[in-house]
This record gives sequence, C-alpha cells and structure tokens, in this order.
Amino acid sequence: MLLILYSKPGCHLCEGLQEKLEEIQADPQSECKFELEVRDITTQDDWFKAYEYEIPVLYRQRDHQCAEEPLPRPSPRMGAKSLEMLLQKYLCSSLD
Repeated sequence: MLLILYSKPGCHLCEGLQEKLEEIQADPQSECKFELEVRDITTQDDWFKAYEYEIPVLYRQRDHQCAEEPLPRPSPRMGAKSLEMLLQKYLCSSLD
C-alpha cells in the first residue's frame, strides 16, 4: 500500500505528520505497513492549485495503477499511536 503525503517546505503541520508517519513505518511492532511518498506541492502547478490551502493531505493508493483515494485529515494533535490506529482502519482493513 502506498501512502501519499502532499506537503510543502516550511509547513510545520506537514513536517509533524511526516515525522509521525515515519515513526510508524520504523516501528517493527506496527501491524500496518505502507510505503510513504512525500510530494512537494511547489514542484507542480496542478498540485499547488489543488492543495495550497489544504496541506497536509493524505491519499492512499492500493498499487501504482489504481487511482488515489483521499484519507480523512488527521488532527495535528494526534499522537503516533492514534494515527497508527487511524491508518489501520483505512489502510490495513481495506485490503480485502
């Protein structure tokens, strides 16, 4: 499963979410495994227009040929464990 984070440099909310996602990825006891791709919205005009006022934005992609599916925006105050439970709901349980 691919998890896509739309972000931009200097966005503290984006950096905080990315850190939590990387913490979950690095946890060997985490039941939810995913590949993280961070996309800088300042590198493409269409991304910037779509997400300029919305970042951070999370999408999932089941494989590289499927369409991106939006995920609910996690609270910036959410800790890594709570974020992991949210991801389990939307990433891990959706594999069937």
